[in-house]
Amino acid sequence: MKLPFSRSTQPSPPPSPQTGTGLGTFGGVYTPSILTILGVIMYLRFGWVVGQVGLWGTLAIVTLSTSITFLTSLSICAIATDRVVRAGGAYYMISRSLGIESGGAIGIPLYFAQALSVALYTIGFAESLVLTFPQLTVRWVALATTIAVAVLAIKSAQLAIKAQYFIMAAIALSLISFAFGQKIPATPADLEIAADVAKEGFWPVFAVFFPAVTGIMAGVNMSGDLRDPIKAIPSGTLAAVGTGYVIYMILPIFLSMRADTASLIADTLIMQRIAVWGPAILLGVWGATLSSALGSILGAPRVLQALARDGILPSGLRFLGTGSGEDDEPRIATVFTLAFVLVAVAVGDLNLIAPVLSMFFLTTYLVLNLAAGIETFLRSPSFRPSFKVHWFFSLLGVIGCLGVMFLIDSLATIIAAVIVFGIYIWLERRELESAWGDVRQGIWMALVRMGLFQLSYTPDTKNWRPHILTFSGAPTKRWHLVELAANLTHNRSLFTVCTVLPSGSRNPAQRGEMEGTIREYLDKRGIEGLVRVITAPDPFAGARQLVESYGIGPLVPNTILLGDTKSPERRESYCDAIAHFHHAGRSVIVLRDESERGFGRRQRIDVWWGGLNANGGLMLILAYLLRTSLDWRGAQINLNLVVPDATAAQAARPNLDRVVEQLRIGAKPQVIVSEGQPFPEILRQSSRQADLVFLGMAPPRENFHYSEYYDSLQAMAEGLPATIFVLAAPDFAFSEVLQKDTSTTRGGS
Repeated sequence: MKLPFSRSTQPSPPPSPQTGTGLGTFGGVYTPSILTILGVIMYLRFGWVVGQVGLWGTLAIVTLSTSITFLTSLSICAIATDRVVRAGGAYYMISRSLGIESGGAIGIPLYFAQALSVALYTIGFAESLVLTFPQLTVRWVALATTIAVAVLAIKSAQLAIKAQYFIMAAIALSLISFAFGQKIPATPADLEIAADVAKEGFWPVFAVFFPAVTGIMAGVNMSGDLRDPIKAIPSGTLAAVGTGYVIYMILPIFLSMRADTASLIADTLIMQRIAVWGPAILLGVWGATLSSALGSILGAPRVLQALARDGILPSGLRFLGTGSGEDDEPRIATVFTLAFVLVAVAVGDLNLIAPVLSMFFLTTYLVLNLAAGIETFLRSPSFRPSFKVHWFFSLLGVIGCLGVMFLIDSLATIIAAVIVFGIYIWLERRELESAWGDVRQGIWMALVRMGLFQLSYTPDTKNWRPHILTFSGAPTKRWHLVELAANLTHNRSLFTVCTVLPSGSRNPAQRGEMEGTIREYLDKRGIEGLVRVITAPDPFAGARQLVESYGIGPLVPNTILLGDTKSPERRESYCDAIAHFHHAGRSVIVLRDESERGFGRRQRIDVWWGGLNANGGLMLILAYLLRTSLDWRGAQINLNLVVPDATAAQAARPNLDRVVEQLRIGAKPQVIVSEGQPFPEILRQSSRQADLVFLGMAPPRENFHYSEYYDSLQAMAEGLPATIFVLAAPDFAFSEVLQKDTSTTRGGS
């Protein structure tokens, strides 16, 4: 939507991504001035707004716009009174709240938005100046103005802020001149122009006006230079919003009383015609643009300095974090910004990217609301702002900012979101480390707590997954166990790498360091697993201790993964531990792998099966989970069933085919006739080319020498590829995990 302009003001007004960022002082500390949100839109667009929607519509727009800004101001005040806001302003707040990646994703676009705003403001100033002095050239005036405000900023921030007094005086003079103005009649030219202007609705006019109330970041941008930012930022920001609201509510009344609708719509500088001294309005326009340019050239380098110091920028740009003088002023960053802005001014036409810059500012406000809302909602003991705001108001600020962004320019909103998200992904991949904590841990803790209380203590066959406790010892020695657990869990369920050390070998601090080393080892290999290191008199006692105590609420390991024991003297204790785990209601998986081939080509899995009940169901679930993992993707599952003779085979084949079809796990049914041949021979002959073999284990019973039985399993598996012995947990219907109707299952383990 393009605004109409008067006959004497043909060039369009400068876009206003952050209008009127004048700075002032109050009580000896720098704060946003009471005129900080008054700017170019007030002079060039306010009359048009009143002409389009009338007095009451304008008052509603002002109130709604200021409400969104006010909510954001409350969030800023909450964050600013919880911690000292150092250099970087909004970036500093966001990064210390939501994390360095979120801060960088907002801070980098914010820097470019502030830097390019300098060019927009100085070009706008030059255009309005050339209207009064036609002998001047827009580009040269803009370049000279840019250099002037930058030199002022480089010289001293305090000097630049003192210069704002003169700018504030010009704006105050223009408002006084307008207040004592007179009523003006509509001219024939006004009527002619107004007749050609399309009537706009409430929301399009709202979108035009809203940037007039977004200049609330002035004090935050200068946070590192404020003597007492905890007091200065809230008082200055709220004073600016409140005073701006009062002035914006009064101006429409004067405009509607002193000019008719046609004049308001037709003449952009209607305030100049109404004012008792017309040139004062031009002084106000110039003051607004210079104030905005100066505020941006002060703020942008400080954001850049903070980004460099936090390591967000590439290593070649870290020098931009260097400060100068006693006040640690970012002079190097200011010179860098000046060079960038001069290039932008030389290019000239920045109207194409101005909407995206506006979205960067609004995205910053949105994320500030989000940060304050999350911090308040979580109620972390570390978040203790003296200015308290309920999280609901911050949430309203988020919704308001998002709605306004789409109202103003939906395409620019999407472009800005893509850029911010892209920067976030880039920073995430760099794996930056910060020296401070952030709210993300609190968010996850709240979600985990909520999820834990929603979990049922009763096992659910529909959502069953193996939560694995892996007794691997040092992962480097038994990596195949960790690899198997990772392939079975798919990063969808939990598995824990456990190490049991001799009692007294490590103190708690040393165990913590060892856990950290193992976690780092897993992370480098892309494995998402938990780590637990304990000490115990012997490994089996420690294992029993972990199985009984490890977990929280209903979230406990349901599957124990062990490596095979090669020590005959420990065989009895080993088998006692298996029996203990089984009686504790856990499934047990034992991986036997004595060959150097490991898991081979990961293309064939043999499951020796006796039915869906007990071990049979669990073995098929585990085989299916492996087949759908990345490492075993597309592997063939052979479902092997041994029968005594051809007659039994003829009856078994259709049943097995029907079961495989119902299970939908991609298994290939194979009925093998023994004809009196011992099962161990059939096993070795049929599975010698497999990459992994599943065999069921009998459950431990009274008067049953389990160690002798386990020895027989070992002898039977001699010479086989990697083999998994499976002992299903008692009293759990694994068959129901595979199929809803279990009427066709045939029993046996």
